[in-house]
Amino acid sequence: MPVFALIDGNSFYCSAERAFAPELRGVPLVVLSNNDGCAIARTTEAKALGIKMGEPWHLALRRPACKQVEWRSSNYPLYGDMSRRMYEVLAARVPQVEPYSIDEMFLDLTGLPDLENFCRRLRDDVRRLAKIPTCVGIGPTKTIAKLANRIAKDDYTLHGVCDLRDPATRATCYAQSPLSMVWGIGGKTAEKLNKLGITSIADFVRLAPEQVRELLTVTGARVQAELRGQSCIPLTLMPPPRQAIAVTRSFGRLVTSWGELREAVAAFATRAAEKLRTDGLQAGHLSVFAHTNPHNGDAWYSASRAAQIEPTADTLTLITEAVRLLRTIWRPNFRYFKAGIMLGDFAPAQKQSRLFSTRDAVKSARAMAALDAVNARFGSGTLRPAATGMIKTWAGRQARHSPRYTTRAEEMLIAKAF
Repeated sequence: MPVFALIDGNSFYCSAERAFAPELRGVPLVVLSNNDGCAIARTTEAKALGIKMGEPWHLALRRPACKQVEWRSSNYPLYGDMSRRMYEVLAARVPQVEPYSIDEMFLDLTGLPDLENFCRRLRDDVRRLAKIPTCVGIGPTKTIAKLANRIAKDDYTLHGVCDLRDPATRATCYAQSPLSMVWGIGGKTAEKLNKLGITSIADFVRLAPEQVRELLTVTGARVQAELRGQSCIPLTLMPPPRQAIAVTRSFGRLVTSWGELREAVAAFATRAAEKLRTDGLQAGHLSVFAHTNPHNGDAWYSASRAAQIEPTADTLTLITEAVRLLRTIWRPNFRYFKAGIMLGDFAPAQKQSRLFSTRDAVKSARAMAALDAVNARFGSGTLRPAATGMIKTWAGRQARHSPRYTTRAEEMLIAKAF
């Protein structure tokens, strides 16, 4: 019988911040979204003060209790690298590891002895080497492992590890757990089932499979089978193919000039092109949008344009196409609040020119390889198109952005011996 585990970082963004700032340990801490807008990660201490996920930070600060909370602007380069380090620790100790999100990874533990103690040692290693505290859920299916992980996070008496391999243990857990805790059962689905008197996981598991399929289609039937201990979702070692790449941002201040909006979209196209090349892809579809913010009293304006383009991952080409589309939706006398681009219609990158191609694919590939090599060695953005601007007056607010401790040499911590 297969055995899965799900390990995830506790308050991952906050834990990554604490890894390099010991003064933040044990104090309430939140990490904010772009533009320092909403809470997107909270430590246990911050949750105890009533700070909700997604709560606007300027509203939370009105409460006296929140004045003591430390906060940081989001630092995604740091979080991505900490996730990589966590993966490397796990991959060196577990036969197969499937990254599920930046802070969650499924593990194949089939055939390993003394699993609870093994997982406790695994947590210790991740904490010691990657500096991230974690919880682990164990089960015969991925859905049960995900549920066990949730329980491990909520029940401190389990000391970070919950094992639901035993059917009797699962039956007790299912009777006490609401259906909303199940991976694959969304809020609306849970509400639909609750109206039918199906409120606990045990209620759902007892339903006839035919009834579940009628209510929730084959997807719901698969969730039920997994909860019954039948593994239907194997470990996937290859990431699913991308369907789209989106780079969108709210501006740090309202943008009123064509030049600033053009620079912002050029910067977004640059980042999207980098993602394409990282995945070895080319895009054949591009769309651009921009809109105002009606919540501050401005007139509402929202527009977008899309076009099929000759497949490419060339930064300069994507900037040219994005700006061309942006020009068609630009309207003066508006204060733009947000803009972005989306890429789609992906295909594997071609290093040779296609028949009837209007661009030299070989020359483009060499130029982009040189661009990526410089930025990989000296840091992202070291070499970039002039179209993205020198001083980004439109950039989002990041009043408390921590250093990129692990990805920029000039921002690493320095140890001194006395």
